Amino acid sequence: MEMPSAPAMKMLHQQIEARGIHHPGVLGALRDTPRERFVPPAERAHAYHDIPLPIGFGQTISQPFIVASMTQLLDPRTGDRVLEIGTGSGYQSAILSQLVRQVYTVEIVEPLAKAARTLLTELGYKNITVRCSNGWQGWPELAPFDRIILTAAPTELPPALIEQLRPGGRLVAPIGDSWQELIVVDKDPFGKIQRRVEYPVAFVPMVGKPK
Repeated sequence: MEMPSAPAMKMLHQQIEARGIHHPGVLGALRDTPRERFVPPAERAHAYHDIPLPIGFGQTISQPFIVASMTQLLDPRTGDRVLEIGTGSGYQSAILSQLVRQVYTVEIVEPLAKAARTLLTELGYKNITVRCSNGWQGWPELAPFDRIILTAAPTELPPALIEQLRPGGRLVAPIGDSWQELIVVDKDPFGKIQRRVEYPVAFVPMVGKPK
């Protein structure tokens, strides 16, 4: 494995650890993932800045702190099967893949799905499966999932995703219109849902609609 770059280590210490991210697996995954590979060439000078960056087709890669925070809130476990809605460039998938057994990720924009699949394969991530489809529907054939994460914002939480969350599982998502709230949803062993708000966020809208 290559040594982390100086910008990566600066990001880790100044943007991530200094703001309360303490999960050792999350910190290790951010340290070891070459973020510059997941942004367009014109944006690579800014890859480790704490800002979202455009990746084409009206989509963005989230700022590093938000990726770290959402991953920590998700509380991923080694044996988990995770569903991600909104593959984008594949960065969040790459982070998760180092923490769980399998990542299934859905992207509705076909060129982004193809590019992410190619890049993740090239970088050697073997436990990520990319699908081009409507994220509002989740991935019912492979449900239930231990963890579900959304990296684009629906105006309301898709019922299909709640159904596909395993009892005892957790979902993390931004919910709302132009500005959203980041929510954490826990499903107890009996299927009861508990929902809490973490903090305000601004994500691109979730593309597609329920069928």
